[in-house]
Amino acid sequence: MNESERLGCYKLKKSAKLPNKGTQQAACYDLYACVDKPLKLDPKERVLVPTGLILDIPRGFSARIHTRSGMAAKKGIGLSVSQGIIDSDYVEEVFVPMVNNTEKYFHIHDGDRIAQLELVRETVTEMVEIENRPTQKTDREGGFGSTGER
Repeated sequence: MNESERLGCYKLKKSAKLPNKGTQQAACYDLYACVDKPLKLDPKERVLVPTGLILDIPRGFSARIHTRSGMAAKKGIGLSVSQGIIDSDYVEEVFVPMVNNTEKYFHIHDGDRIAQLELVRETVTEMVEIENRPTQKTDREGGFGSTGER
């Protein structure tokens, strides 16, 4: 792996855990909470959970934060946004925007796995204005949710 494909992680606290993959074939790295005391999430509350890390994302990449599927499905806890995007020029602590979608209190402890992190290669494109309205390329009909209605 060359230097441009390494994700550097700087620990702001000794207790911060580096992201790691749960299995050899995992697509994403687990992100961990770095809190001094348990963090209580009230029902429906949104909070930024610190990771204790600053990422050194190589140029040409971004990092994406995703909900842990098991946490969302089993506990009703997920990201308060569909996904977090960290640009390569952001060099401050990474926080995970979480939400408690339940009617119960939930506690996040130091070292808990709270999200997944994916390193994504940038696709370089050029945005241009065109003169003619685009034409339909397939026999598709409809928009939001239309491909799943059968």
